[in-house]
Amino acid sequence: MKMAMAGLYKRVLPSPPAVDFASSDGKQLFIEAIQNGTMEGFYRLISYFQTQSEPAYCGLASLSMVLNALAIDPGRKWKGPWRWFDESMLDCCEPLEKVKEKGISFGKLVCLAHCAGAKVEAFRSNQSTLDDFRNFVVRCSTSDDCHMISSYHRATFKQTGTGHFSPIGGYHAGRDMALILDVARFKYPPHWVPVTLLWEAMGNVDEATGQCRGYAFIPACLISCSMLYKQNGLNRFMLISRPHRDPGLLYTLSCKHESWVRVAKYLMDDVPNLMKSEDLKDVHKVLSAVFSSLPSNFGEFIKWIAEVRRREDGGQNLSQEEKGRLALKEEVLKQVQETGLFKHVASFLSSVNSCCRNVLALSHENNLPDIAAGVCCQGAELLAGKFGSPESYCCRETCVTTLKANGDKRITLVSGTVVNGSSEQGVDVLVPSGPKNLNCCGFSATCCIGIYPAGNDVLTALLLALPPETWSGIKDEKLLYEINSLVSTKNLPTLLQEEVLHLRRQLHLLKKCQENKVDEDLGAPLC
Repeated sequence: MKMAMAGLYKRVLPSPPAVDFASSDGKQLFIEAIQNGTMEGFYRLISYFQTQSEPAYCGLASLSMVLNALAIDPGRKWKGPWRWFDESMLDCCEPLEKVKEKGISFGKLVCLAHCAGAKVEAFRSNQSTLDDFRNFVVRCSTSDDCHMISSYHRATFKQTGTGHFSPIGGYHAGRDMALILDVARFKYPPHWVPVTLLWEAMGNVDEATGQCRGYAFIPACLISCSMLYKQNGLNRFMLISRPHRDPGLLYTLSCKHESWVRVAKYLMDDVPNLMKSEDLKDVHKVLSAVFSSLPSNFGEFIKWIAEVRRREDGGQNLSQEEKGRLALKEEVLKQVQETGLFKHVASFLSSVNSCCRNVLALSHENNLPDIAAGVCCQGAELLAGKFGSPESYCCRETCVTTLKANGDKRITLVSGTVVNGSSEQGVDVLVPSGPKNLNCCGFSATCCIGIYPAGNDVLTALLLALPPETWSGIKDEKLLYEINSLVSTKNLPTLLQEEVLHLRRQLHLLKKCQENKVDEDLGAPLC
């Protein structure tokens, strides 16, 4: 008979130096801080306060809590029909299994905030002063439009454990104390700590990275915060702000498959070198140089984003929100297909041969039922809260139909029956459609496939997202000018410009992750 192991039921909060939020002294601090107007940021944070689901998920819990408080739409579903940030969805810059085992560094948390669509700048304790830090604490405590996440070492507060992340929920000016909303609520309750001691705790060096810990200043509005930076003379800190619109409306980069490391390196390192070839005389040659050496599984790296729902949740009716989001996707698709670069890509792909087999496979993935079957399976995993699980999902059948949504406008709907063992569920995929009368440069419309996202526009979006310096090695000045004109984001419509810049930020961050540089350089990624 095995002996049952005794578990731990919370820890006694060492006090001093901390003051338990629910203690008499803690309540008095709270009341006085409210009266002095330094608890304004508390209300939004407490509305989304959560407990980390794993012992090493403090960073993920803190970030998902703040992203939800900022009302950033993740653009993908959590469970059921709900879009909501959860720790399980923050898997862009570090595998969740690795975070579960070792936690996450400050730099990787910055990367995750970027990938989630927030605007971020990073700040470490050795790049600032105690007064600067206190100014930001006051700023977020006297307003409900910004928050702070602190990365600190527990030992400074005589607590058990090492490095930890938690949001700062308020400030008491008279006693110069900050309220830590500890996301490890199974261990310690929320508690007040002296700001000077918290600053000391953030000065501890993270042994895993050799870098000092830091804090996140998280405003809801970039403009007002830019004014604050100018007033305070600050230029180094972690800023997370709500974007003007949800990122990645139609396209996104995927790290689900390990091949992303090779693809990111190819796009950021190899392609610029390929552009230095003397043989590049026209746009067709440039595209051939880029596409002929694509790594295998390239098609897994960039995806178009579909709307997925349980069939019983929607039936044949679309909500106003679904109609609105689908309309935005269709506008992005239309804008991609109206670029000059798209016409060159479509023309090239129509004449592509076996030397470009990887891009050929991507460009020929135009069988909508087959595409939708894969999307239905992924959607079923996501709706079941098991995205990326080893369980096997199979789409038994698909049916492509159209719905009349607004007036005479029709919506493409793919319905699939997904089987997982003995259970099955119906899944709907709402497919964005583009114009059907595209100018396909002389070849058949079936080759161009303009009615829904396909290889042509996906590749066009990715080329637009490559850093501008990618093409600087082209020796032919006339060709260099033509390429720069085709890939320039300056004259793109607003929706497409934001889409492209988001992809560019993702690519820049993934390259930094691939090089393990996110903890060395916390500057905002280039747009």
